[in-house]
Amino acid sequence: MKTTQAILTKLSACPEAVKWAGRKTHKKAWETCKRGEWLLWIAGKVDIDRKLLVLAACACARTALRFVLKGEDRPRIAIETAEAWARGEATIDQVRSAAYAASHAAYAAHAAYAAYAAHAAAAFAYAAALAAARKDMAAIVRKIIKFSVIKKAIADYKEGK
Repeated sequence: MKTTQAILTKLSACPEAVKWAGRKTHKKAWETCKRGEWLLWIAGKVDIDRKLLVLAACACARTALRFVLKGEDRPRIAIETAEAWARGEATIDQVRSAAYAASHAAYAAHAAYAAYAAHAAAAFAYAAALAAARKDMAAIVRKIIKFSVIKKAIADYKEGK
């Protein structure tokens, strides 16, 4: 399995990612991918250190905090609690509790904005923000999860470790 495409196929990646990978080397794919969620997915699939993966995911999640209503702290607290867990400063039960609270905040926000969901302008703005966030997230993931970590994890994955 020399190409990223072969690894992605073996891991059952989405067809879009497999097609994008083409004959790219692992390094070229890691350095040029503009989809942060794909980078997080592959990092998780090749089993890099969970704490490093959580820190990268939290850094990506922080980019969405600007969309949270002022005064709603539960999403930020959930991110901070997960980051504390990754540093050994919180328990997994604390992370679960904070995540549960954040999910209630998300549910409340969706209910509050349900009446606006039909507006095309809102949908367009969301799509534009998502596209910009994907590019930002890819850079964030690469800053936290260096290619050397991915390279080793892929080598270990190939060897069946």
